Amino acid sequence: MTDLVRATSASTRLLFGLPLDAATRADVVAECSNALSERRRLLIGVLNAAKVVNLRRDPLLRDSLLDCDLLLADGQSVVWASHLLGSPLPERVAGIDLFVALLELAEQQSYSVYLLGARREVLDRLLGNLEERYPNLRIAGARDGYFSDDEAADVAREIRDSGADMLFLGMVSPKKEIFLASHGSTLGVPVLHGVGGSFDVLAGITRRAPERWQRLGLEWAYRLLQEPRRMWRRYLRTNTGFLLLLLRELIRPAAPLQRAVRSS
Repeated sequence: MTDLVRATSASTRLLFGLPLDAATRADVVAECSNALSERRRLLIGVLNAAKVVNLRRDPLLRDSLLDCDLLLADGQSVVWASHLLGSPLPERVAGIDLFVALLELAEQQSYSVYLLGARREVLDRLLGNLEERYPNLRIAGARDGYFSDDEAADVAREIRDSGADMLFLGMVSPKKEIFLASHGSTLGVPVLHGVGGSFDVLAGITRRAPERWQRLGLEWAYRLLQEPRRMWRRYLRTNTGFLLLLLRELIRPAAPLQRAVRSS
């Protein structure tokens, strides 16, 4: 699907120069089910306030978002911004909630999943929790996210040989983007979803914000309370930057972003 088609489609909203899909979580799960039936690639991307800010200075992140077949509002602030800008999105589709919904789909329909990311000890705890929570889930394979660039091709080969139907990447940027840009087309996996820190949450390492905090768009504040020293500078920069970009967008909406020219 080209950028022009995505930007002008009735099912997308052009926000901050990006074509976001106006979809609910149920819509996305249904589209994933179709992609699995058709063995068609569906690369899912999610957007929050931090990514809106960071993609301005990170061409690889920008390209990875533009390369997605579905681009969803992961942050409540992005949904609120869409309403202020007159291009409303129906709801927030949080990456972790979609992850759980797709695990449920996999168990119900006997699809297999591959888990890539996190530290080995976190991954082991995640696998144990998933086995208990989804006893009929088929796990085609799992690999921690601590591998070198020289090992990336072997990791891609393992994923391809596993025959997995869904790949969940619990890896940080830009390692996730580099891996998918380099090897995504060779994996043969229909549904690919970068789930960020969701492995830590489902493994019981990190606590997710209570539902009320989520509805108020304060998940960032909940995490700040848990890790104030590490997170305060990041949130000060990204939250301030997002508000400034929103103000600019209200005055003069950004033109559709283009992919960076990649070297051979």
